[in-house]
Amino acid sequence: MKASENKWKSRTKHDLMIEVWEALDCESVGRKELKQIQGVLIERFGEGAVESPAAIARTLADEGAALRHPEVFEFDSEWRKQSLAHTNLGTELSFSSLPEALASFEKLETKRHELDNNGKERERLRLIVINARQQCQLTAESSVLKSEQREEAKEISEWLAVWLRSPQLFPDWLDLRMRAAEFKKKFP
Repeated sequence: MKASENKWKSRTKHDLMIEVWEALDCESVGRKELKQIQGVLIERFGEGAVESPAAIARTLADEGAALRHPEVFEFDSEWRKQSLAHTNLGTELSFSSLPEALASFEKLETKRHELDNNGKERERLRLIVINARQQCQLTAESSVLKSEQREEAKEISEWLAVWLRSPQLFPDWLDLRMRAAEFKKKFP
């Protein structure tokens, strides 16, 4: 069944993602299925309701879906880059390793200050960070990756969570976090 041929009953994005996935009746979820679910979300709730591929995959995995992880990661990464270009933020951010995350947080901080008086663009920046965190959470839970990669993703996910709660305090918090003995032991 094609996702667009159905009359959807769900009233929430979460429920709609699951309803579409069930209607697709697929053994596993990858790019094609995630794209179809995104399309239905846009159709039903509008452009602003679109969820990242990682967020959709996480929701479906929680419901028992088998994910084709490499496809999910690749599609989500492409989607996030496209989102960045679309929002005119013009900065490529990457949170796939600690060094890349550190460089990206510097760029984030610069952008945050540049957008001080632009609430709409700041909200878009926030959405990019939310999507990056979802990607890190998905990576941290992946059984196909090495434990070191999962640990880094879990750590970066926490950094992103702190940034989302308090971007003004984040640089000081990150400095303290990286000086912590536990952090140095975990990530020499």
